[in-house]
Amino acid sequence: MTVTVQELVNTLRLKVQHGEAFLERHIFTSELSRPGVELTGYFEYYDERRIQVLGMTEISFIQKLDKQEALDVMRKLCAHETPAFIIARNLEAPMCLVEAAEKACIPILQTSSKTTSVISNLTNYLESKLAERVSMHGVFIDIFGVGVLLTGDSGVGKSETALELLQQGHRLVADDRVDFYQVDELTLIGESPSILKNLLEVRGIGIIDVMTLFGVGSVRDTKKLDLIVRLEVWNEHKTFDRLGNGQQRVRILDVDVPQISIPVKMGRNLANIVEVATMNYRAKGMGFDATEVFQNNLNKLIQENTKN
Repeated sequence: MTVTVQELVNTLRLKVQHGEAFLERHIFTSELSRPGVELTGYFEYYDERRIQVLGMTEISFIQKLDKQEALDVMRKLCAHETPAFIIARNLEAPMCLVEAAEKACIPILQTSSKTTSVISNLTNYLESKLAERVSMHGVFIDIFGVGVLLTGDSGVGKSETALELLQQGHRLVADDRVDFYQVDELTLIGESPSILKNLLEVRGIGIIDVMTLFGVGSVRDTKKLDLIVRLEVWNEHKTFDRLGNGQQRVRILDVDVPQISIPVKMGRNLANIVEVATMNYRAKGMGFDATEVFQNNLNKLIQENTKN
């Protein structure tokens, strides 16, 4: 995936100082660079694919260089794949940089933020946009602040369960197809494809706009994935977990996500069961494990009976 400089400008509200005609340049990496040793003329390990961020230190150093020396350094910085220059603290770009950037068709952007803030905001945005993505079939819902992905075979009742959960005040992230990307070793973020945003398909009714029917508080754009709830049609020959100690894990990208399976049978209120499963997941995360309490009580009872 790539991001254009124009998208960057629109999202982070950057000011185009020079080169407005060059905003369609593509950004291929989330890594950024503050040219330090490069300004002294050392370019052996210069990565030209990175956005170059200039702050007070860099600008003041450039201004102290000899005019021709500064121009030579700027020409080397303005490489073929360099997406853009971003100047912090509303500082003006040195004329040598303007000249070299215009010749190389590279835009120069400006922001009032401090250099560290610029780097932080840029990194977060670019990592989310450029991260590897994987799509999964299911319904992704925010239940009590927990990101829950409902999965299962087609027609098992995922959307109907999600509809009842929405009526109980929970929030939809995505229906049918959910795109996940990895933020770090422990975190997956899910979102809806733009074509399906805020939409939910209910068999017999069709496609409904959740935000229109339930209000803006019923949807959200993204959410961390915490738990997968797989809905399975009841099968008397299959053994389902009854004590809560048989939790599985599903690997998505490089993150292991806990999964529980809930049998679907006539008369079971799936929405309520999913709510309870979510609350139980939160309780375990806070150190309250009902299964462990039961096992401790059982062991204690066995020990007491053994003594008698």
